[in-house]
Amino acid sequence: MSLSILVIDDEPPIRKLLRMGLTTQGYAVVEAPNGRTALDVLSRESVDLVILDLGLPDLRGHDLLRTVRERHPSLPVIVLSSRDDEPGKVEALDLGADDYITKPFGMGELLARIRAALRHQLAVQGERPVFQVDGLFVDLVRRIVRKDEHEVKLTPREYDFLRVLVQHAGKVLTHAQLMSEVSNSSDTQYLRVYMRQLRQKLEADPERPRLLLTETGVGYRLRAPE
Repeated sequence: MSLSILVIDDEPPIRKLLRMGLTTQGYAVVEAPNGRTALDVLSRESVDLVILDLGLPDLRGHDLLRTVRERHPSLPVIVLSSRDDEPGKVEALDLGADDYITKPFGMGELLARIRAALRHQLAVQGERPVFQVDGLFVDLVRRIVRKDEHEVKLTPREYDFLRVLVQHAGKVLTHAQLMSEVSNSSDTQYLRVYMRQLRQKLEADPERPRLLLTETGVGYRLRAPE
């Protein structure tokens, strides 16, 4: 049975592009040109993921996202955003969006983000305690971290940040989300210090990270397994 994706976008060319790109990959696509139609679809049908354009004609995209998240807490949502709308991206992620992608976008990138969001949902539901990607091994039960078979010693605070990133691997976490999970401080410079320390210990080249990725002006993402 095909996974079902709800596309919420008021632009017919974008909906057509997404419908063609997603159906060729085996997804079933349901379309909604506005927020009210989207809520009606979600009340009647079961979907596996939502792609949400924030610029809707009838409802503010962020308000719709808040409603979707309240009614469907575990439903993955990928937000479409204009490239220069950095505050909007941060607000959407803080409201519970799993990811965002900017217009114009490549279908290959969107498909990768969809796979990551679906993997993250399965990982959360399964509460898998062991995480592995590109030589990084994290056992959340035994609190063991290895890189290329060598055990890595982390400070308690470094481990706390890594634990949160592992639990949300593949998902963008805003600075505020990370800080609220680990510390009462709101100083993003404090967060940058710990991310720099983690990269020194976990990346082959800390200046060109492949695991702990920066989403400029927004937050960080831990690369998810392929």
